Amino acid sequence: MNRALPVVRLRVPTDEDAIAWHRVFDDPDVMEFHGGTSAELSVYEELTARQRRHDAERGFCLWTMSDDRGQVIGFTGAQPWPHEWGPSGEIEIGWRLGREFWGKGYATAAAQMTLERLRAAGVTSVVAMVRPGNERSIAVTKRLGMELRETYRHPRLDEDALCFGLDLQTGHTE
Repeated sequence: MNRALPVVRLRVPTDEDAIAWHRVFDDPDVMEFHGGTSAELSVYEELTARQRRHDAERGFCLWTMSDDRGQVIGFTGAQPWPHEWGPSGEIEIGWRLGREFWGKGYATAAAQMTLERLRAAGVTSVVAMVRPGNERSIAVTKRLGMELRETYRHPRLDEDALCFGLDLQTGHTE
């Protein structure tokens, strides 16, 4: 079944979005693959500030995602891979939504918009790092046309992180 994707808006995160992200992500289901517990507000304050810098310097970031009513539902976008392990030097696309917005097509719609914005910014390829078992995120990577490129041993967890890739110039996996 091919349903229409929902209306989603992306914008550079504001100071106020740190509070909205903290509220929307304050759910053990949402955080299952992101450390398991809710992060402190200060984490989101630093994250939104860093994303504003990324947007100013690179033309892309993790954007605040809102629905057609303007309600903040999560974030999606891209940033340079921020860790010393994994796909160093790559641009990582990612998304996170509040639990009540899962299964409605928001992540896919926003990620497709992200790919368009990245192409316009001159980005030639992206990766998506996904933890094993995160079937919802794996499904989004597949809908974007990404394929598993390689795995990296996670430095703190007893598992391999899955690295999906996509060449934005050809639309093919790398």
